Amino acid sequence: MSLLAFSAAGTFWRGNLHTHSNLSDGALDPAEVCRRYKAEGYDFMALTDHFIGIYGYPIADTLAFRDDTFTTLLGAELHSGAMENGELWHILAVGLPADFAPSHSPGFKPVTGQETGPELAQRARDAGAFVAIAHPHWSGLTLADARTIKAAHAVEIYNHGCATGCDREGGGHVLDLLLSEGQRLDLIATDDAHFTEPDHFGGWVMVKALENTPEALLAALKAGAYYSSQGPELRDVCVLEDRVEVRCTAVRSIIVQGHGQAAVALHGQSLTQGHIPLTRFASSPWLRVTVVDAAGKRAWSNPFWRAEQP
Repeated sequence: MSLLAFSAAGTFWRGNLHTHSNLSDGALDPAEVCRRYKAEGYDFMALTDHFIGIYGYPIADTLAFRDDTFTTLLGAELHSGAMENGELWHILAVGLPADFAPSHSPGFKPVTGQETGPELAQRARDAGAFVAIAHPHWSGLTLADARTIKAAHAVEIYNHGCATGCDREGGGHVLDLLLSEGQRLDLIATDDAHFTEPDHFGGWVMVKALENTPEALLAALKAGAYYSSQGPELRDVCVLEDRVEVRCTAVRSIIVQGHGQAAVALHGQSLTQGHIPLTRFASSPWLRVTVVDAAGKRAWSNPFWRAEQP
């Protein structure tokens, strides 16, 4: 059975879910940010400025930048409460209503009496947003922290700004531990672009939807009908009783990961398909796929649960 991203009806739309403008700490105004993403061939994007008091709790109004070939989703990077390291939570929320009520978050430090991060994430999800745990490595997020965010749909597995700015790009370790505890989470690759360094056009999602509209894209994101990439394209991921079959653009490695130490890689030159036997994954309830091209660029499937495959 093919994963939903490949079996669902529709077209793949390329989008970035994490970007900043000069409404918070980005260098460019919203119009120029949207123009650049459109010029680079993106089908949609979300401006997710920092939702804190020093910036006036912005949810960027990007409706004027939508047209027949490019759309935008309203969103913000939410902050409230302290993680175990004493620093402020960073929670990505895409698809927020324009009138989403501010938290009591005056700046980038936790203050007494504000919502916790989990409470704010739940409020965003209840308001209709797609919620993701942002840059776990950069944030110093612990597993105990991550366990508390029950409202999350996804974890950032790759954050391009964190890769270029501090070599703390990933969230795969946190994601895999949560999956092994039974949490149903997907993964996203993002830019977190501020346009103050080469932090843009490096990670994106490919969302399968019938149309390039905010409503259709948001529904597909919540359903997990997408994959994430830095460059390679996944064409199909099919789970059979004894193997996983992958089709993709040319890569050098096709990797299946699962619980604990379970991982199997197929290496070669210009691979466009591969079959990974599931013998190594007998005790793994979940699996996910990564492909790596000759330049080291990756694409990731969302996790899938073996008990749900026919």
